[in-house]
Amino acid sequence: MTHARIANQSLDIDLPLSDGITALHGPAGAGKTAILEAIAGFARPERGRILIGDAIVFDAESRVNLAPRRRLCGWVGARDALFPHLTVRQNLLLAAGRWARLERTKRVAEMLERFELADALEMRPRDLTPARRLRTEVARALITEPKLLLVDDRGPECGADEGLLRLVRDAFGGPVLWVIGKLDLCYSSADRLALVDLGRMVGYGPAREVMERPESVEAARLAGISNLYPATVAALDPGRNQSRLECAGFVLNGPYLKGHFKGDRVWVGIRAEDVRVHAGELEPDVNFVAVHLLRMMERPRTVRLEFAGGIAAEISREQYARQKDNKGWQVEFPPAALRVF
Repeated sequence: MTHARIANQSLDIDLPLSDGITALHGPAGAGKTAILEAIAGFARPERGRILIGDAIVFDAESRVNLAPRRRLCGWVGARDALFPHLTVRQNLLLAAGRWARLERTKRVAEMLERFELADALEMRPRDLTPARRLRTEVARALITEPKLLLVDDRGPECGADEGLLRLVRDAFGGPVLWVIGKLDLCYSSADRLALVDLGRMVGYGPAREVMERPESVEAARLAGISNLYPATVAALDPGRNQSRLECAGFVLNGPYLKGHFKGDRVWVGIRAEDVRVHAGELEPDVNFVAVHLLRMMERPRTVRLEFAGGIAAEISREQYARQKDNKGWQVEFPPAALRVF
């Protein structure tokens, strides 16, 4: 099994890698690229052990540290590394150099077809879109038949998309570790999700489970839960499966908190898209909060409303059109949508 347990002054990571796509997600400076470089052999951790396909490629205690070329990793870095003077086909032929001519030509043709690059085989990298350059680099990395594929993030303009990750899954049956900046893509296309912040892993597991049920406030932030508030457990009612949470300025009824006691300090969170928005004439009640609208931001399909007190809601354009002239606003926190950490 492929597994990386690495540590130094800025990293402390224990990351298992099964077959399929593991998305690595975190803020800038979290250590994502450093993790990839350590696994590939471009950087040497101070402590730890790295196995790729059950083979030990690094062990600090026994001083094993295989060179990158011996680790059999496919590498696609954050910067375009295609040879600019070669065509797409020539870039792949160079990577497939260990096979005889006929086999090499056959493998390149198959990879060009698989990654939908057959119409670009005589084009040079500068003539390709950023997305197609990334496809070419991934195809070049996979044609070497690696044990593990490592892909760094290329940013929103030329990063991965669902189509590319689907092609990779069809072409490669081994483990893939891919730095992905878009949470929607992590949710739709990754098998597992590793959340990294400040050089440590704060969440790991099946991608959808990690995003829908994060286990800590740090993981919740990285999983896109923007409404997070410190709270005190004011009451617990196991019979009604309910708890009462006192936040600064409002009170919430939430799910029963097994293992907690009255007076415990916790965090409560809710996704912006789960917050309900109402006109301000409703009577104040538990889970309803009168708010002051600070700003509105348009999204491709929705409108994000940001209120005083660090409260945000994401509603449809149609709903905003009906409510934009509200004289007052209230938000509702549905108990079933609350997450407590």
